[in-house]
Amino acid sequence: MSLLTASGLSKSYGPEDIFRDLSFAIPQRARIGLVGANGVGKTTLLKVLVGLEEASAGDVRVARGIRVGYLPQRPNLDTHRSIWEECLGAFGDLIEMQAELHQLEHTMSAGHDPDTLERYGRLQHLFELRGGYAYETRIRQTLAGLGFDPADYHRPLNQISGGQQTRAFLARLLLTDPDLLLLDEPTNHLDISAIEWLEKYFKDWPGAALIVSHDRYFLDQVVEETWEMTPGLESYRGNYSAYLRQREERYRRRLEEYEAQQAFIEKEDEYIRRNMAGQNTRQAQGRLKRLERLLETAVITPPVDSRHLRFRLTPALRSGDLVLRTYDLGVGYQDEGRVLFTVPNLVLRRGECAAIMGPNGAGKTTFLKTILELIPPLQGRTELGANLNVGYFAQAHEGLHGNNTLIQEIETAAPNMRVGEIRDYLAKFLFTGEDVFKTVGMLSGGERGRLALAVLALSSANLLLLDEPTNHLDLPSQEVLQAVLSNYHGTILLVSHDRYLIDALGTQIWEVLPEEATLRIFDGDYSEYKQMLAAEAAREAALRETAPRPAARPSEDAPRPSGPSTNKQRQRLQQIKHLEDEIAALEAKLASIEKALENPPTDPAKVQKMGQDYLHAQQLLDQKMNQWAEMVE
Repeated sequence: MSLLTASGLSKSYGPEDIFRDLSFAIPQRARIGLVGANGVGKTTLLKVLVGLEEASAGDVRVARGIRVGYLPQRPNLDTHRSIWEECLGAFGDLIEMQAELHQLEHTMSAGHDPDTLERYGRLQHLFELRGGYAYETRIRQTLAGLGFDPADYHRPLNQISGGQQTRAFLARLLLTDPDLLLLDEPTNHLDISAIEWLEKYFKDWPGAALIVSHDRYFLDQVVEETWEMTPGLESYRGNYSAYLRQREERYRRRLEEYEAQQAFIEKEDEYIRRNMAGQNTRQAQGRLKRLERLLETAVITPPVDSRHLRFRLTPALRSGDLVLRTYDLGVGYQDEGRVLFTVPNLVLRRGECAAIMGPNGAGKTTFLKTILELIPPLQGRTELGANLNVGYFAQAHEGLHGNNTLIQEIETAAPNMRVGEIRDYLAKFLFTGEDVFKTVGMLSGGERGRLALAVLALSSANLLLLDEPTNHLDLPSQEVLQAVLSNYHGTILLVSHDRYLIDALGTQIWEVLPEEATLRIFDGDYSEYKQMLAAEAAREAALRETAPRPAARPSEDAPRPSGPSTNKQRQRLQQIKHLEDEIAALEAKLASIEKALENPPTDPAKVQKMGQDYLHAQQLLDQKMNQWAEMVE
């Protein structure tokens, strides 16, 4: 059964078609990702489906009794209510039932009435059946999962940020238990832990969802079908990664079919021209009629490859092998006087990419600014290597000048470029025609991101500090940026919530842990890091299951046991746990190298480097295993 069906759906604004003649159905339990370039009409389509905008043609049918929930990019909330009150609005019927139950209890306390008792029993059963005794727990779980602190629950919505308002709207939407969710960028304003919670929510949720998102990792984890708006609609089976493979195969196949038909047409045309006036006139005339019918009814149009960014990041100089080192570093702001987190003494070498992760507000941007010496450290120091030319991509793009035109902004970064060269250069970043005369202040978030990349590409930097570079970029632009960074021969410090990008680029993972006020360093990629965390969680779960119950507390007169003190025991257990974490990380790294060597690269130097890395990791693992055995004994 289809929950929603669209037939011949079109939408135009004046003479401009946004999309035309779309037909599709959303079945039960569907998980569909809707992707496409910015401006192709994804948000407009969702608005048409929920009735916020009228279609120019076609119709939308929703199955009877189906509840549809819609998350816009910028929800409009009642700002006078608190977050908790907003979520309570999802349980209005249960709250009314609860109030009636209290009234019935008051009535029954005044005297025995069989009718009141019967009504109370039926209502209480219905209240329990619908989860009346658990709805407050559900609210707490949902708000905690989406990253709200209990201290925020009763804050008025007009005292929280726009991102927090979006999360509050999403929390209420999920609590209403709709049959079909239409979500427009649900992961905006969510940190990684909240996104992971949302991914787990969708695994068990019984409804259907149509999701517009630029978060490729989220789409990989959640969706089972991908629709691409071009502005037509093409369907692909599987998640985002499967869609990329199928799209490439489909484009290649269509291009081959088009080229084959073009070759056939040229061959037929050549035969007709040579033989129309010769001995084979009749055959030529027959071929001409067939060719005319083909051109009228069955000609194949060339497949269109959408516009995308075209640029490279090329370091002008080779940096020294040592790029960054820290010594007893404490990150924070002088005026606040408190350390956000401390940094273990770390080393970043040329050619590596360190991906910095952590929740919003944990201090990741502050860390980058401390490395750049834009703000002083609260303790310790940083040391940058030799021959460094640093390029900085700021999350808020504060390096751009709001009153400059795009041409003036590029002139500032590259004074020797002529206007014609600047226009050609901006076209590589999808700024064409009159766009180049816009001021920076007029640009959208995605356009500012593309302009910031254009300025960055002119820096010839060999060390890139990138703060959320994929924010506001559409999926095609994210794919190009990832390819460009993969081919970059310098060093990268990457702050990002984009796990797809982190997984593709990261050679080290640095995660800010606010609860412990420290930075955890992991030498390996994101997949290995996730394996290490999973192994750590499994060990902790196993220890909890096998741990003996605490014995009764001895009296003060009881003799004290001999052996190491409680503090020493605690220190030994902490050292064992630290060794186990290191062992799990090394085992994950060895497994990753073994997998890579099953299909080794063609470059012998790379194969040799992988072999050396494997040998070094194996030796280190043996040392750690010996230390662990000694500690346990």
